Amino acid sequence: MKKYTKDDVRRVVEEEDVEFIRLQFTDLFGNLKNMAITAGQLEKALENRCMFDGSSVDGFGDPEGSDMYLYPDTNTMNIFPWRPQHGKVARLICDVYTRERKPYAGDPRYVLKRAMEEAEKMGYSLNVGPECEFFLFQTDENAQPTTIANDQGGYFDLGPVDQGENARRDMVLTLEEMGFDIESSHHEAAPAQHEIDFKYDEALATADNIMTFKLTVKTIARRHGLHATFMPKPKSDTQGSGMYLNMSLEKDGKNIFADSKDPEGISDEARYFIGGLIKHIKGMCAVLNPLVNSYKRLVPGYEAPVYIGWGRGGSSQIIRVPYRDDDSIRVELKSPDSAANPYLAIAVALRAGLDGIKNKILPQPAGNERLPEDLNTAVDELLKDELITETLGEHITAAYTQAKKKEWREYNEEVSGWEVKRYLNRY
Repeated sequence: MKKYTKDDVRRVVEEEDVEFIRLQFTDLFGNLKNMAITAGQLEKALENRCMFDGSSVDGFGDPEGSDMYLYPDTNTMNIFPWRPQHGKVARLICDVYTRERKPYAGDPRYVLKRAMEEAEKMGYSLNVGPECEFFLFQTDENAQPTTIANDQGGYFDLGPVDQGENARRDMVLTLEEMGFDIESSHHEAAPAQHEIDFKYDEALATADNIMTFKLTVKTIARRHGLHATFMPKPKSDTQGSGMYLNMSLEKDGKNIFADSKDPEGISDEARYFIGGLIKHIKGMCAVLNPLVNSYKRLVPGYEAPVYIGWGRGGSSQIIRVPYRDDDSIRVELKSPDSAANPYLAIAVALRAGLDGIKNKILPQPAGNERLPEDLNTAVDELLKDELITETLGEHITAAYTQAKKKEWREYNEEVSGWEVKRYLNRY
């Protein structure tokens, strides 16, 4: 991640003819928000004097939270390549502060920062490499999204079978222009499903990158007349989209998950970290899999993990440790899906893993215990897990679970097409 000072930001804005700056932040449910300012207002932004009405933002909304400040993180300065080259558009990702100039408890970025501070006190830093999957669907005559696949490709297929190849290539080139280190891209298992992987980074930078990645993918897809969706399972009878999190802890610049003396190359700390993840996986589920639709992905037979456990190689368990012949051992958490708020998802995973290290929790062998099978059950599990509720904080726990319970009620009240098809003529 590049390091920018305020002077660097001022210089880039002037030298690159930047006219608009988007001050971005993420709401509780993983939606990117922004307030645009002109270059003439840059100094005001850098002095943390830009205000907005937080009461209208999902998950923020209470009368006490109406006056909030945006504190730009200068390290996140970036120019959007798809905007005009004269009068360019840049962005700064911001932290949210209250009118008392304190970090806002409902800001997901602040939740992750708190978790990282605990790791730092223990001498650790977390690196995360995500694997983000998405679908590319056709749009209708009004440019609205459909679920019509624009190809019938499968895993690692290429053109002309993979008709999303050109769009995916432009996404990769655009991401690289924005500073991403793209490691690979390919067609995934389901028709119209794709994956682009970028290099790991420290936890906060990775969460920022995931939000930028989603915006970029959606923007470039639209330029190709397509709709990119990170909905976990947009179609029945096919695979859903995951957001695997590959994690490793560093101490004094060394990956502590690797141990050359161990027969499998895995350290005790890695095993304890896995033990913590398994202990809290049910409590984390409503964060890692945040939608009613998420649980349509977490069913047997579609390559998504269902049973709680861990393994090596091509394990079908929730956690695996890929084989490596060097010290690049990582723990891969496979249950998160692409709709998860990356700040909250990484925060709860980190805290769970640290709990495992603190208490030397060894992971149990895989059994028949399953993840929660629906959002309602997952929310109940979250509320029972003190570590997860502590990680999220009182404000987010209350706002998040209330919203998810409401989502579940609305889902249950809706008469689905499946019900009409099955029952209308029969009864």
